[in-house]
Amino acid sequence: MKKILAVFCFLLGAASFAAPARDLGDVTVKVDASMLSVRVSANTPELNALAVQAFKSHGRYNVTTGTGQYDIKFTQLGGNQVRVDITKGSAQTPVHSQTVSGTSARNALLRAADVAVEKTNGLGLKGFFASKVAFIGERTGKKEVYVGDLFFGEVKQITHDNALALTPRWSPDGRYLLYTSFYKSGFPDIFRIDLGSFQRTSFVSLKGTNSGARYSPNGQQVAMTLSGEGNTEIYVSNAQGKMISRRTRSDAVKSSPCFSPDGTRLVYACEPGPQLYVMSVGGGAPMRVTSGISGYCAEPDWSRGNPNKIAFTMREGRNFQIGVLDLATRTGGRVSKASFDAVEPSWLADGRHLIYSARNARESRICILDTETGRSTAVSPASLGTALQASVYGP
Repeated sequence: MKKILAVFCFLLGAASFAAPARDLGDVTVKVDASMLSVRVSANTPELNALAVQAFKSHGRYNVTTGTGQYDIKFTQLGGNQVRVDITKGSAQTPVHSQTVSGTSARNALLRAADVAVEKTNGLGLKGFFASKVAFIGERTGKKEVYVGDLFFGEVKQITHDNALALTPRWSPDGRYLLYTSFYKSGFPDIFRIDLGSFQRTSFVSLKGTNSGARYSPNGQQVAMTLSGEGNTEIYVSNAQGKMISRRTRSDAVKSSPCFSPDGTRLVYACEPGPQLYVMSVGGGAPMRVTSGISGYCAEPDWSRGNPNKIAFTMREGRNFQIGVLDLATRTGGRVSKASFDAVEPSWLADGRHLIYSARNARESRICILDTETGRSTAVSPASLGTALQASVYGP
């Protein structure tokens, strides 16, 4: 039991919180020449507010009320459709017009905003506004799994375990979530939820700890940490939680396995430190990749948008920040500029932005971070209460 508790203190980042921040999650940066000025508007108050919120969270854009380099207008049409019209400069030169459908007017607006990003950013960045998030919330007084859009609209509670739930992770097709829960046996087991039927099934329930489950990019494998053979080790199973095979062998505590975008490698955190190690998904000798960055590197997430980048939680002094490792140059370091703790990164689709948990002694909120500028924008509302351990799906 002591070993189980030690593992989960490690997974939850049990350490001193940073001092309370007045506006938890928000970090502003100066407007510079690399940013595009845009005027953004929509024909309903609700969609207008959402469009402005989205573009203000994107480090490539400076939202202005005057004449911008681009004027981006959204018009809600009949049904769940939104038209986006983009013009350039004071001459209002037409750039692009497109009608976009969604699952709701809100979703259509976010999809249309992604079109606008792809037509205007000039850097080849993908849009990410229409992403979905799964996260842990405490609205009921217990840690349960919730899902919503990136700006925390249409939030739904998915689990009702009335017990500790941890680390929800999407399947690549968005049909399933894997998560860890103590609800059934009082010990950590891995469960799968079908988001179409909301049926929950046991995925892995073996002796000891069963946690940290994560799908491969093609959805055919799942990496996880299990301790049934004594030590906490990395294992890989098929998509049904069967044919479980051990990949690591050492006495050190390990956590947070994550596949590379091509599915051939795994990155994970390992004590002492912890530090980050990369190994072949088939096994073999692991290689440490975070030497000289920080004495504490954990919670890795491998970017789909830029396969050379791994985001992670690092410690600076008594506080925690988001770091990024560039595998091409073998360099890395802090990218967040928060006065509060910044932990649990999850990449967005463009390989530049990610979401993370901002926390202080009282609360935790989900934020979007621009890893190039350090700009941070809180997206989970304070009214929702504690939100943490977010995982991204799509677009």
